[in-house]
Amino acid sequence: MNAFRKTLIASCVAAASFAPAVHAEKFFGGSSISILQSNQYEGVRFDAGGDGGFEYEATFFTFENVTAHNWGSTFFFIDREQGQGSVEGGDNVYGEFAPTLSGSWLTGSNLSFGPVKDVSLAGQYEFGGGTEVNNYLAGFALSWDVPGFMYFNTGVYYVDNDQISDDMQLTVTWGAPFNIGSAKFLIDGYIDWSTAESDHESEFQFTPQVKLDVGNFWGAPDMLYAGVEYQYWHNKFGLGDTLMGDQSSVSALVKFHF
Repeated sequence: MNAFRKTLIASCVAAASFAPAVHAEKFFGGSSISILQSNQYEGVRFDAGGDGGFEYEATFFTFENVTAHNWGSTFFFIDREQGQGSVEGGDNVYGEFAPTLSGSWLTGSNLSFGPVKDVSLAGQYEFGGGTEVNNYLAGFALSWDVPGFMYFNTGVYYVDNDQISDDMQLTVTWGAPFNIGSAKFLIDGYIDWSTAESDHESEFQFTPQVKLDVGNFWGAPDMLYAGVEYQYWHNKFGLGDTLMGDQSSVSALVKFHF
């Protein structure tokens, strides 16, 4: 175990030692299951020398869980990618766990300033995928008060990568509801940007979802959504455009909350 992972674990243990002294309050918690389908995902054939990207069809099944507390938040998801056509049988499982620890809760002082609502310690664990990675991220996050948004968060991380050189990552997440007549919609998503290092290129992902609250039409709002996800992924997996092109995919989406 390297020094970074030891420091990350020690920090989590130290932060947890404060928990008995401060009352913990849960604001929100929920889970969801999503199905996404597209024939525009971008892949690379490593067994052919890594020469030549190609588009392929797949279905993603995703489980998500999110919680919000006065001490911070947790977010967990796991994807199962089921390839179809030319990649049938090449299924992958990938997941992330991302907790935050509120600086205001930890210090007992209000750390808000201007449009910033809170400053948090942030971590993330990434696992699985086609190459079975185990990546560890640690850094700081800001929660922003942006008009019209349910949430708007930014995070900066140092990334202890398992199979490539360590790098830095910037993450932006958001959620914004809006109405058109009696129809309720939600636009949410994320941006990930990571730095280039000696053995990989800089990556950029922009992934918004536009969803209609279908359940609202029969008196069950925020339960069943249908819509689309768009993903633009530059230098996917840090491989660069000599191995595969940029991914620009539109996926059909159904999402059930419980």
